[in-house]
Parts: sequence; C-alpha cells; structure tokens
Amino acid sequence: MARKEVCCGLSALEVVLIVLFVGMTGVSVGLISVMATVWISETTQPEPTFGPTQAPPENHFLVGVGRADCTGPVGDVPLMGYATPDQTAGGLHFRLYSRAFIVDDGSKRVVFVTADIGMASQRLRLEVLKALQVKYGDLYRQDNVVLSGTHTHSGLGGYFQYTLFMISSKGYIKSSIQPIVNGIVKSIEKAHKSLRPGRIFLSRGELEDSSLNRSPHSYMNNPEEERRRYKSNTDKQVSMLKFTDMDGDGMGTLSWFAVHPVSMNYTNRMVSGDNMGYASYLFEQEKNINALPGEGSFVAAFASSNLGDVTPNIMGPYCLNTGEKCDYLNSSCPIGGTRMCAGFGPGSDMFESTRIIGENIYKKAKELYGNAKQELRGSVHAAHQWVNMTDVTVQINSTHTAKTCKPALGLSFAAGTTDGGGDLNFTQGAVEGDPFWEGVRDALLGVPSNETQDCHEPKPIFFNTGEMNWPLPWHPQIVDVQILTIGSVAIVAIPGEVTTMSGRRLREAVKQELEANAGFSNTDVIIAGLCNIYTHYITTYEEYQIQRYEGASTIYGPHTLGAYLQLFRGLAKAIAEGRESKLPKGPEPPFFSDSQLFSLLPAPPVDRKPANTSFGEVLEQVYPVYKVGEVASVTFVAGNPRNSGDMTDNTFITVERFHNSSSKWTIVHTDASWETRFHWVKGSGGQSNATVEWHIAPSAQTGTYRIRHFGHYKQIKIFKPIITAYEGMSDAFKVTRAMGYWS
Repeated sequence: MARKEVCCGLSALEVVLIVLFVGMTGVSVGLISVMATVWISETTQPEPTFGPTQAPPENHFLVGVGRADCTGPVGDVPLMGYATPDQTAGGLHFRLYSRAFIVDDGSKRVVFVTADIGMASQRLRLEVLKALQVKYGDLYRQDNVVLSGTHTHSGLGGYFQYTLFMISSKGYIKSSIQPIVNGIVKSIEKAHKSLRPGRIFLSRGELEDSSLNRSPHSYMNNPEEERRRYKSNTDKQVSMLKFTDMDGDGMGTLSWFAVHPVSMNYTNRMVSGDNMGYASYLFEQEKNINALPGEGSFVAAFASSNLGDVTPNIMGPYCLNTGEKCDYLNSSCPIGGTRMCAGFGPGSDMFESTRIIGENIYKKAKELYGNAKQELRGSVHAAHQWVNMTDVTVQINSTHTAKTCKPALGLSFAAGTTDGGGDLNFTQGAVEGDPFWEGVRDALLGVPSNETQDCHEPKPIFFNTGEMNWPLPWHPQIVDVQILTIGSVAIVAIPGEVTTMSGRRLREAVKQELEANAGFSNTDVIIAGLCNIYTHYITTYEEYQIQRYEGASTIYGPHTLGAYLQLFRGLAKAIAEGRESKLPKGPEPPFFSDSQLFSLLPAPPVDRKPANTSFGEVLEQVYPVYKVGEVASVTFVAGNPRNSGDMTDNTFITVERFHNSSSKWTIVHTDASWETRFHWVKGSGGQSNATVEWHIAPSAQTGTYRIRHFGHYKQIKIFKPIITAYEGMSDAFKVTRAMGYWS
C-alpha cells in the first residue's frame, strides 16, 4: 500500500512524532506514540419506500425486531475503549450483534438500535443513514432512528472520523466499520420485514450487587438535598420494554441498565460483548430453543444508560502491589500511582466476572419480562436536532447566562479510572496545572487560548482539541440531540457517557416538560447512553469541579449538562405540543471523504507456515477423553483472521457431535457461543497459530465430538495477493461424566 500525502502539502514522512496520552472512554491506560508514517486505507438497487404494511388495531402498534452479526475482523485491529496501544484483537470470545426495534403507530414510526460496540460514532451514524436512504428512501431518517452502543470495551475500533479517535484506534479502518454498518442496516431490515401488529409492555425493577460508583468523591459534591432523594449513588433500575404479537407470543425485549461493560479488562485480547452481550446471549438462547447463538426470531437487547461513573467491578479498587485500598480522593497507590489501582470482582477473573454480572442482568430481565403488565398505548413521536455544542448559551437563572466551550480534555483525563489507570504520573482530581506536561503540550500541540482556558476553569487543559484541526478536527462541534416517545415512554438519546446524577437530572427535566401536557401524564423517561455520536462524558456542574476522570473528559466545559438540559427540554416541549416536525434541523455535521481520513494499520502481511506443515494442520491435538467441566483444546497452523474478509454470519470454529443413529456430525457450538474461545496468536515472520477452546458445560451431552477451524491465508503470486480458504479438524474425542482419561 503506497504512502500518500495527508494534508497541507506535507508528505507522510514529514509528519512529526506526537506523543499523545489517549484515554478514550473512562478507562484509558496508555501512552501512544503516533508513528510518523500515515497510511491511507483504501449498490444495491433502491427498493420502494415502504409504509406500514397494515394499520395496527386500535390502541396498538406495529412492531418489528431484528438482529444481525456486526463482529468485524478479529485480528490486529485495536479494541475500542481502553486505548491501550498493544490491546489489538487476537481472537473471539463470542460474536457481536446489532439489535433493532421498530415501532409504528399507523402514521409515524421510530427505530431504536443497540449494537455490541463501544459507542455510536458520528461517522458510523452517517454511513448507516446513507445506506438506509438508498434502501428505503426517506422512511428511516436522522430524526426517527437512534443508534446506541452497549459500550463493550472489547469491540473493534476504527470507525471514527475525528483525529483524536482515529489516533487511538489506528485510524479509519474500512474493514472494521463496514461490518458494523452492514450489521446495523441488516438488523433494521430484519425488523422492517418482521413488522406486524403487536403489543408493548413496560416493566421496571431494581438490580443490586451488580454496580458500584467509581467516582464517589465527585458524586458527593452534588447538593446534599439532591443526594438525599436517592438511596444509592448509582441507578439500580432496570427498565424493560417487552414486545409481543397480538396473540401474546414474545418477539423480543429491550432493556436499559447503568453499568460499564468492562468486566473484560484491559489485558483481554479477544473480541467480546462483555457482560451486556452475555445477558443478551442468555436470554436469546433461552427463548430461541434449539437454535445456535445468533439464530432464532426472538431478540433480547441490553442497552447502555447513565453509566458514566458506574463500574461492574463491585469489590472496589485495590492496589495491585500491596492489596490495600486505593486512595479515596485520587484513586492511586503509594507505589505505582494510578496504574497500580484497579477495580475487582465479583469473580476471580474477568471471565467469571463477566459471567456473574451478565447472569445478574439476565435474571432480573427475565423476572421483569414475566411480570410485565403495564401496556403502552398511544402514538409515537421523534424529535431531533443538530447542535453546535461549542457555542450554546445556557440560562443559569433569570439574570445570568453561561456558555459551552470549544472541546478540551483535562490532565485527569490522562489518569484513567479504576477500571484501567494511566501509565504515567497523572492522578484523578487534578485542578492545578502541571508545568512539565503543560510544557510538553505547548511544544507539541500549541498553547490553549485564554478564552478556552477561562471557559473550562477549573480544568487544567491537557489537550486543547477544539483548537486542533490537523489533519482533521480532533473533536466534533456538531452533536445530535434526540428523543423518541412510544406511548407513555420517552427514550432520551444522550451523545456520550452521562453520570448517575446527570442522568437523573435529564430524566426529571424531560419528564417535567412532557407532563406539562395532559397527553403525556405519567411519562416514564429512559436515559439511553452513547447514542449517535461520541463526545466523551457529561458530568454535573458540581462533579466537574472535582476534575476526576469524568469531569476532565467533559469536553464542552462545566456547563455541558446545563446545555443538554436546555436542549432536551426543548425537544420534549416540541413533542408535547405536537410540533416536533417543525423544529429547525440545525447545522449538519461534516462527512469527510475517505481520502481525507487516514489509517495507521498496515495491510496484513503474507501468511507463512512452519516447514513441512500446511494451513489448518493440527499442532497440538486434543486429548482422547474429557469430562464435563474440563476444557478441550486444539491448536492449528493459522492465517491472519483479517485475510478472511467479512466473516459476519459465519464462524471461525465449530464444535460438532457425532450421532450414531445417522452417522452424521451436527454443529453444537460456533464462535458465537459463550462456551468456546478462539485465540489467534500472531508470531514472527508472518506465522500465526489459532487455539480453539471448548469449555465443556455441565449440561453438555456425553458422546463423541470434534473441533474444526476455518480460515484464510494470503500469498503473493505474480505480484498479486491471493487469498485461499483452509480448514482444520481435530481428532475425535469423548465427553463423559466419569473421570477423564487425563485427569
């Protein structure tokens, strides 16, 4: 792949090395040295515009649900969330899915999508809307479609168009974003095709022992009178929408719960849906009887909410080197600083913690599903605007106003959190400048203007991203604000990570505005996080003053929440008064061409194999016998998974059982299964191995099994890359409930 100019007449070789500490989403951990060489990564026929296929019965809706694979390449691509430079994909824990829900009242429809990704990005949303417009015309638009990310930190990166996010995920990676776009569009298409008269029920309940506030010091700075109104410093509520057809048969369920999907920690290298993805897996496996994971018509989605300061590591933060509790104020340790301070639990390792939290969420959802009796009736509404978040005037009171700021990140942004601390001598809670790091910033990135510094006070600015525009803007200016209503439920689509108290204030503001109209009495307001575009964090004004990670990452300044309260009130009022269609659209966001975007991820090298072997050949064979509870493992000569192209709706592995009665093998597990793990290990000189593990559950049937692996390898022939498929197969082995042969 040829190196090209990226901007301003400068060749890639003239790009200076920028030392950039990139924390991304609340758990940043690493110092990334950006390489000087920048690599540039290089229709369907329109269908008729469909309206409702039939009018729903009186006081009911047309409902549709859909699910589609959106996994992407599981090798080399950075995982999105921790911003650890060496945390690139090295296999697959279980597959990622997009889940879509469509509700139509006979005249209007709305779409809510939650995908097993870190967050929705502006680039992703724009590409999805573009694809939907080609397929459906103006039926699915920016005002009635919400895209949300579950916030798994083990999904793939590479789907952003702003410089800061591109640097942290090795640029814009076409092979990464395309499966996500395709998966989201396909899930909407499936929901569209499944539309039929149906009913929707709301159910709510409390889930304990599954979440912990990771910044209690910031939370305590909120007014005491306000804190007294709540029994916890995190929201324990699970809100669920249950979808059925008119006969009462379940079609799907959509739930929201406030917790970070970071049970899989920053040492993980496998693509994974984390705790939220596992909750979906359990619910769907129960409902789609005898179906392989990812198959079956029932769709169970678990979406993010006001999780900004909420961790699943419920045993709390401890110093890795001493076992003592971390410092309360700045989450650091006497020796090793923030890097040694980490949250733990509830399991003994990240896999067990993922399982426990995922099971807890699933069990509560199952209970709510069974008890759901509050039926939604009425109509649907959608209100949306684009807003320049760098220039919003906020009305503080009758006499005072304030303004939002150009984006900037504070020093504590570089400290990370207890879910993954920073490498250097940064700590959370920094409200004083650091002469050394400010000197580095000034020399490499420029001095923030007095206006920006004053606007962000008391934040000591580390990256003045709002004043950095090369090769593209480092942070967005134009942001989506959006509300959907379905009967008496309002879904508030937040474009970032909103803290517990910020979410509560937003809920109250929207509820108050809607209920001012008699037609919206007793409205339930749901906060949906990480929607449509990613803008880091949204703290309260009081939390911002403490400048822990969340405050330092509130990029539009101390009045960010105040601006959103004002904006979402405006949307709610427009819906209540029936004039949402007359709202001004606002300034449209940019859509940068592919030639303007850059990639730091080189093409995968030619695959090589050890002498006298072939791709797919077994290097380490299975044992002859295993008992339930043990792990069957086999290692193959492998190619780079990136050379397999788009593997959505496919699998890298199967576990198969032999049936004596028919003399046939049947698939019992794929790489979408929780019980399997596909480890890809990149060696030197283009060689790599793939190890497949099957963690044999107690419920597994006894019998004869085998494990197969599928992949592709790349060679160069006559100066052209040639991709060739291969497969490998283990020996047959027995699974028994007696003692295993090798026990």
